[in-house]
Amino acid sequence: MSAVVAAFRNQAAVCAAMGSPFTARLCALLAARLSPGGAVADRVLDWPGDPSNRADALPLRLAGALHALVLSGSDPGLVAVYPPQDAPADALWAAVARALETHAAFVLRRLDGPPQTNEAQRSAALAPGYLTIAAETGLPLVCSEIGASAGLNLVWDRFRYAFGAAAWGDPASPVHLAPDWRGPPPPLPAARVAERAACDRTPLDLRAPETEARLASFVWADQPDRLARLRTALGLARAEWVEVETADAADWLERRLANPRLGHAHVVAHSIMWQYMPQATRDRITALLAARGAVAQATAPLAWLRLEPDGTSPGAALRLTIWPRGDTRLLARADFHGAWVDWRGP
Repeated sequence: MSAVVAAFRNQAAVCAAMGSPFTARLCALLAARLSPGGAVADRVLDWPGDPSNRADALPLRLAGALHALVLSGSDPGLVAVYPPQDAPADALWAAVARALETHAAFVLRRLDGPPQTNEAQRSAALAPGYLTIAAETGLPLVCSEIGASAGLNLVWDRFRYAFGAAAWGDPASPVHLAPDWRGPPPPLPAARVAERAACDRTPLDLRAPETEARLASFVWADQPDRLARLRTALGLARAEWVEVETADAADWLERRLANPRLGHAHVVAHSIMWQYMPQATRDRITALLAARGAVAQATAPLAWLRLEPDGTSPGAALRLTIWPRGDTRLLARADFHGAWVDWRGP
């Protein structure tokens, strides 16, 4: 139980630092007041795995389930105390406790799967990495994303970006991303994506109406700008639809990397998902990329672009490895949702 309480307290601190005071308050209340008794409380407090945000992200699973009830209007009591309302702590807790009891079956189902925060603004950090690859190789890109959820970041090249005073992308794009940019501008080549593909163990189908509802539930309830951006990005991704295959990431990459793509730079990318994979899968992917990289040629380079937590603050690390050169560089540190990017350069 102590690990669970610590996970909720830590998530409260993270949410406060990332501009979500409501979700911070919700997690702090759950840490302080959730007690044994009731199907949901017992499941949460007796969590069999690692509940922290480094592994199972249990607080975000529960927060997402509660937000889903609000967005669907299934629990008017919760709606009455969720943003934009600023309810007192006792009123908020009373509504949460009732919801956990009334909607126990729904909440328990939602606890079974990890969060799927397919945040399009993460492309504000990923895109400079893609542009660096395009600038250094001079080749069109083949993009292979693992853990892609609904695939919103597959269409990174369809967004418009402001990197400080610099800009890249179609000015007419409905998705404009302008992170708090720190550092010099990234390379700004006329990059071209020749092919894009993706996989996920439990992908979300962009064409299914429940996809938007599920993704929206993992947006923190007091961040309406993120919710609006999600919905706009979903519309753009549907227009550029690419099926996210249901597959184990290591198995899928073995197939994708079986043959070099002559005249193209093949980019394996992922963001804020590495922690959710078993260690054995991570080891397989790392070994596979090293093996394929060892035989890569300048006419068919292989790149590994990843935005992932690395145990260092602030934010996550954007790292890039390009073979045949083979060295790994820290390109930037970035907010987990892409709100800021501290660019270190290629």
